[in-house]
Amino acid sequence: MSAVLDFELDSDSDPQGDELPALFRRAPSGVEFAKLRKRLIRQTRQALDDFAMVRPGDRWLVCLSGGKDSYTLLAMLLDLKWRGLLPVDLLACNLDQAQPGFPADVLPRFLDEVGVPYRIERQDTYSIVTSKVQAGKTYCALCSRLRRGHLYRVAREEGCQAVVLGHHREDILETFFLNLFHGGKLAAMPPKLVNEEGDQFVLRPLAYAAEDDIARFAQAMAFPIIPCDLCGSQEGLQRNAVKAMLADWEKKAPGRKEIMLKALANGNPSHLLDRDMFDFAGLDLRAS
Repeated sequence: MSAVLDFELDSDSDPQGDELPALFRRAPSGVEFAKLRKRLIRQTRQALDDFAMVRPGDRWLVCLSGGKDSYTLLAMLLDLKWRGLLPVDLLACNLDQAQPGFPADVLPRFLDEVGVPYRIERQDTYSIVTSKVQAGKTYCALCSRLRRGHLYRVAREEGCQAVVLGHHREDILETFFLNLFHGGKLAAMPPKLVNEEGDQFVLRPLAYAAEDDIARFAQAMAFPIIPCDLCGSQEGLQRNAVKAMLADWEKKAPGRKEIMLKALANGNPSHLLDRDMFDFAGLDLRAS
């Protein structure tokens, strides 16, 4: 992390003299919250740098579900823009999936209050998911595909080059173990990728952020959280089991999650069994 960034993150005033974003005007003023905010900003900035996410002048579609993760994502991006460290345009977007009882007024009211440009896209994916998925099965896979397709379309219509999501450290680790245990492959959730059509980046700037920190930040900021009535309503999901397993490991050996995340960035193809990643047939002995 550069010394310039350290200075800017340590300062409560913006070097450019811009007014504090409206989202932060009611933020707690305590020391502990300041440390938490600073840590999340640093981790977000580090992910942006490590994975070369920022192309100056791009326009980002920031996906806002109404959950703690996406609210925190928006806050971090607004904070970095305020500090002059994120030279992109931001457009918040909520995909209203027509779940029964969804409070459609909450996000528009919040975004109007904090002065963030946004688009609300209503598409009844809820009926499709609940009609197609058999009883007892999880909604996540189909719901995700439908949601992502609409978000790519909205991004194109709005002239955006990236769809930005609020997945965090635990999401990445859980995906890795789900693929390991149930998919038979070594794969996680990349912080940056290009969609199949090749016209949109998918970015996850909170890749280094811990879910507990995000939860504490969202609670301190009193974001108007909207619970998910699809996957969030189902019990016994495989992801929940993996989440519990990781939490138990972390309790028994604090810091283990951070070590596992580092391991995902430290692959060694010659010590795995993937013949497409490493030329085992080409190995030979040195001539004596």
